[in-house]
Amino acid sequence: MDIGISASDRAKIAEGLSRLLADNATLYLKTHNFHWNVRGPMFQTLHLMFEAQYNELWLALDAIAERIRALGHDAPATYSQFAKLSSIKETAGVPEAKEMVRLLVQGHEAVARTARKIFPAVEKAGDEPTADLLTQRLQIHEKTAWMLRSLLEQ
Repeated sequence: MDIGISASDRAKIAEGLSRLLADNATLYLKTHNFHWNVRGPMFQTLHLMFEAQYNELWLALDAIAERIRALGHDAPATYSQFAKLSSIKETAGVPEAKEMVRLLVQGHEAVARTARKIFPAVEKAGDEPTADLLTQRLQIHEKTAWMLRSLLEQ
């Protein structure tokens, strides 16, 4: 494979993207869980907001996995792989609505941190397509965290 990025750089970038994929998959499941199980006076607002968010996360999974494949590596695709790679932990039980929002803020912030950690390898390799993907993901996760965070303000 010769796309102008060395094998070692591609491996390092793919490893970072695998962590990003795992974070997104874990956050997707958490968001979908909260969509199904939210209760209380903010039900309708949160139910619809969480649905929009998990749909966006679902689409992101494909884009990230396909970039890993384009770099010549296999994308992680099992729960056990995601659990090992993700910086986001599962939530036990069904928290109250406000706690759901707080946990999703933390999740989106975690994904943003994971994405930022990949940039040095991407910039070193001159990997513009991955840089573009990371920039798009950062914009979405930072905006979503801000919107969710605003629900916690009094």
